Amino acid sequence: MSSEKMRNRAALIERIGGYMTAHALGLAAELEIADRIHGGVCTSAELARETGTHEPSLRRLLRLLAAVGITTEPAPGRFGLTEIGDLLRSDSPDSLYAFTRMFCHESHFRAWLGLGHSVRTGESGWDHVFGANIYAYLADNPELSALFNQAMSQEARLSAGQIAAAYDFSDVTTVVDVGGGDGTLISAILRANPHLKGIVFDSPSGVAQADGVLADAGLADRAEAVAGDFFESIPANGDLYLIKSVFQDWDDEPAKAILRTCRAHMPPTATLLIVGSLLPERAAPGDPIMFFTDVNMLVNSGGRERTEAHFRTLLAETGFAVKSVALRAAGPLSIIETRPA
Repeated sequence: MSSEKMRNRAALIERIGGYMTAHALGLAAELEIADRIHGGVCTSAELARETGTHEPSLRRLLRLLAAVGITTEPAPGRFGLTEIGDLLRSDSPDSLYAFTRMFCHESHFRAWLGLGHSVRTGESGWDHVFGANIYAYLADNPELSALFNQAMSQEARLSAGQIAAAYDFSDVTTVVDVGGGDGTLISAILRANPHLKGIVFDSPSGVAQADGVLADAGLADRAEAVAGDFFESIPANGDLYLIKSVFQDWDDEPAKAILRTCRAHMPPTATLLIVGSLLPERAAPGDPIMFFTDVNMLVNSGGRERTEAHFRTLLAETGFAVKSVALRAAGPLSIIETRPA
């Protein structure tokens, strides 16, 4: 067999083992391995004592993590962290600890067992496996819901500063962050624009921690959290409405329902910013994350990522005119600026 064929076989086997890496990462986060290693090198024996695990087996896990670039093994049985592994620290400024625990949680692995159902029917694998949609499931599981909100906050923290810097808010008075979760994004925007006032709008569970986040940021006098249902109404007193990474959760008909709600309740002179990933018209190797997200949305909620052309169609059908599209204006995220037609 040629060396090229051997490399191709190895590449395929590595991809087949992707679920093994995810399980290993989830367990490493659960055991707080990165927090325990942080700042030095630990032996597997020390880590086993701290985590109450079987030392020879833990060492094997740590060596797997070293092989995929999460830990290092500078000497046999001694382990440190790579820069990637450092993101698993719960106290890292750029932490993805909760994000890792959420997306490597047993519920997500079980939902992905419904991938075949999703591909055959276009329906949510989560609904098929659990008999309820993901939002109802989270509402019935408060600990998992809290972890989900923390994971979304960590994801938002990474992009919040980029979004705040990517758009000119100088002519804006009040920003309404529709589906804004715990207020991480609106906080970044208000800190960068002292003249602004803000409203973070989401479901009752979505904004459960928002008042605390806004208070901790020193913004309680300039921002408020409002609970509601964006299929029914949104606050009507903004001049700029921001929707980040929300439409990916929904298929086209629910997405259009959200847009129609916005069109009906926002002032006719207001601006709507849609922030999120824009799929290219065709896939190519080298940037798989948005395609992971696209299929993950299919499995978990029946949602999808979209191309620019797809968004333009949805907006035109719901009474909006696109003013501009800034591709990858905020890191990997793009910004569509649109207004009522």
